[in-house]
Amino acid sequence: MSFQANAETDKPNILYIMSDDHASQGIGAYQGRLSVLDPTPTLDRLAREGALLTNCFVTNSICTPSRAAIITGQYAHVNGVTTLNGKIEGERQFLAHLMKDAGYETAMVGKWHLKAEPAAFDFYTVLPGQGFYFNPIFRVRGPKPWPENEFRFNSYDSVHSSDAITNISLKWLKTRNQKDKPFFLMHHFKAPHDNFENAERYDWLYSGVTIPEPKSLWERGNHGPHGQPQYGTSVGKRNERRNMGDHMFVDDSLSDEAYKREAYQRYLKKFLRCVRGVDDNIARLLDHLESTGELDNTIIVYTADQGFMLGEHDYIDKRWMYEQSLRMPFIIRYPESIPAGERLDFIANNVDFAPTLLDFAGVDKPDFMQGRSFKPMLNGQPTPDDWPTATYYRYWMHMAHHDNPAHLGIRTKDRKLIYFYGKPLDAPGALDKPTDPYWEYYDLSEDPEEMNNLIEDPAYADEIKQMKAMLEEKMAEVGDKMP
Repeated sequence: MSFQANAETDKPNILYIMSDDHASQGIGAYQGRLSVLDPTPTLDRLAREGALLTNCFVTNSICTPSRAAIITGQYAHVNGVTTLNGKIEGERQFLAHLMKDAGYETAMVGKWHLKAEPAAFDFYTVLPGQGFYFNPIFRVRGPKPWPENEFRFNSYDSVHSSDAITNISLKWLKTRNQKDKPFFLMHHFKAPHDNFENAERYDWLYSGVTIPEPKSLWERGNHGPHGQPQYGTSVGKRNERRNMGDHMFVDDSLSDEAYKREAYQRYLKKFLRCVRGVDDNIARLLDHLESTGELDNTIIVYTADQGFMLGEHDYIDKRWMYEQSLRMPFIIRYPESIPAGERLDFIANNVDFAPTLLDFAGVDKPDFMQGRSFKPMLNGQPTPDDWPTATYYRYWMHMAHHDNPAHLGIRTKDRKLIYFYGKPLDAPGALDKPTDPYWEYYDLSEDPEEMNNLIEDPAYADEIKQMKAMLEEKMAEVGDKMP
């Protein structure tokens, strides 16, 4: 579309870019331990030219539920997608429907992972499930019933999924049918989801570099359940059933220390090589928008469907309510109304994404959406007095895949309370293997790395009591109940 045609609609384009499992500590602009490696120059540019949220959180740190929350604006217990087994049918793909009603041409490209056909979009080309990293198969709209219309993206040389997904989005942007309308494009990378297969051109990236390690990779401290071993899959040999050393083909005869160190280095390098492929492909999208004069009239959002544990506390994967899994990156650029270089610390979560995007499109939030637009704060307005001071979290897929007990909790800006209730209940795919319930409490103002579970510290008894009451209030507010 031309800038002039879009200006007549008085609505900006919206490019929503989401990767899979890209933890904020893997983005230079978040200034974590990996920023010295310059992992994301393009995303850092977006952060310099736009706003970055420092307290954005997922409500259920696993792929399908997070995506369902984003497309519906609802928590998992309301939209029904509590685990990887859930789906969102076309009539409930609310964000796409409302964008289309607001005059947008809509598209969904890349990782969808919500099982049902993305029928609410004008155009879609999506991976089946996780999809392949190389020469991926895509599902499209066609003469056969969903999901039978497929094609394979390949050539003489293998094509990486990040490149293929971007090629498809660029082709749609150049040839789309309704260029008199603004566009709403959801561009979803598969990367850097495990097993971290990077494009060949990155095979030697970080070769000879020692990736910085988190202190908690080696020291447990008072983290986790008191008086019992840690749950969860590991970098090193702690979890004998599943660990990253096994995934990365580390020699099992190595000592525990050498095995963990080698596993960590291989893990992070593969992860960051996939990240660089994402970042470089975002640069391709920006270059296109700049060449057509649409860059500054396009709201560009970058996020991931959740965080990821990159060796912190000797954990891998996500699912936990611990910081690196709970925290979502969120960067947004729109020079028309978002001041450049802002770092905003109000609390937001992925249930708020749909209302915020709709607000930018001039659409009032429907009553059935539970989130709230944070557009005013992005535009430089103060945080309202009634803005939530805590975010609610619940992980339902008890002990499946990565040995994480089912849990729920609440996080304020400086405190976190987690209740590991340890029951599968009726969550699809959860293992019928109850674990003993326990609580954890962290003072993030003094202990941002969550090394000291204070749940039994008498000095914090009153504070913990208050947080438990706050948790009950928050659950009532969002319509969930204690198991």
